[in-house]
Amino acid sequence: MATRNAPERIHLFTYQVGFGDCFLLRFAYPGDRARHVLIDFGTTGLPDTVASAHLTLVARDIAERCGGRLDAVVATHRHADHISGFATAKDGKGPGDIIRALKPSVVVQPWTEQPDLAEDAKAPTPARPAMRGEAARLAMRGEAAALASMNAFAELLVRSLDTLGKGLSPEVRERIRFIGEDNVKNLSAVRNLAAMGTKRVYAYHGARSGLERVLPGVKTHVLGPPTLEQSASIARMRSRDPSEYWHLQLRRLAHDAALPPDAAGPFPRHPATPGGKLPMSARWIARRLRSAHGEQLLQIVTALDKAMNNTSLILLFEAGGKKLLFPGDAQIENWQYALARPETAALLRDVHLYKVGHHGSLNATPRSLWQAFANKGPKRRRGRLVSVLSTMPGKHGREASSTEVPRRTLVKELAEQSELHSTHELASGVLCEEVVVETGG
Repeated sequence: MATRNAPERIHLFTYQVGFGDCFLLRFAYPGDRARHVLIDFGTTGLPDTVASAHLTLVARDIAERCGGRLDAVVATHRHADHISGFATAKDGKGPGDIIRALKPSVVVQPWTEQPDLAEDAKAPTPARPAMRGEAARLAMRGEAAALASMNAFAELLVRSLDTLGKGLSPEVRERIRFIGEDNVKNLSAVRNLAAMGTKRVYAYHGARSGLERVLPGVKTHVLGPPTLEQSASIARMRSRDPSEYWHLQLRRLAHDAALPPDAAGPFPRHPATPGGKLPMSARWIARRLRSAHGEQLLQIVTALDKAMNNTSLILLFEAGGKKLLFPGDAQIENWQYALARPETAALLRDVHLYKVGHHGSLNATPRSLWQAFANKGPKRRRGRLVSVLSTMPGKHGREASSTEVPRRTLVKELAEQSELHSTHELASGVLCEEVVVETGG
């Protein structure tokens, strides 16, 4: 039986942002009332068919669909493909300016984003009122030093790759550049999020989401990320002193980037091995060393990427017997803590809609999670699982090494066992796709 305090339907608008995420949830209540939640807004690569101002068009469409008022913004983690759309512009007309003007009541982020978090924090401190203007900028200086150093490392690496990457294969260079750019701190977007909303929530497993006050009749479960006090696996991902580790890596990278570039050879478009004072018979060593250094940089920036993904929020919305799962880019270390709990496994069993993690990366949809979904099955199945994927093939990973995103085998399984909606299959010119979930609230 429907009540005025529970939504009758949930509309999900999945926006075409290429390699990124942008989802608008509309909770439709009796009497034409509606509440709107924006989950992530970013990209690291748009399709060739869209204009350069595409994110601004997306922001304007969001503003129109929510009637000029957002109830909440969720930023699952700080990767550029999830928050770059929150960036502002000097003329005040950037996509982030448009979203901020929608005056969301609540902004939800993972606990690791709390601006005044201590360097050695293992859990968030009590929430404080939203900060604005200079106060927000000052607080940003005190954020967790480990994350800040990781961002600084990524930024310097991307800036210096043309020099440091000599002697590397084009494939390795491109992978380093792509992963590095995703981890570069988008200061404008971070600051905008820090000043947005009248209530700020830094959430973790088991905590209240803060969305209860704006979404009547909807229960929101925060399944991740765990705090370092909760999860030993997350703690093991950190070195003994994570802040010092990334400071040391940054210092070493800065030293390497400051070295004078090699003089251009007679064939600048072709790989060459500068010999210096080495005898001709030993010059092959220089190339081997450069290649090994490049592979090491790739390993470090990949570890950085993994650490960022494991700070991602995992949210499960429950209304009228229907459940919608939004895990951001959470990877296995983030998922392990939640999946090890019987109560979480029971919650996930009857998920109706699954936002596919990390753009279809295989390591973001753990086998145990997929197996837990009781609603998956062939097309003839009633109440079949709905899966939603925001991605762009060819941007990340390689099929030859089984690292391509989206993972071919995962997409095949999603298509066979669920009703799959993927942004990379949207027709040119289509801004978003709408999926409607009837809750019977």
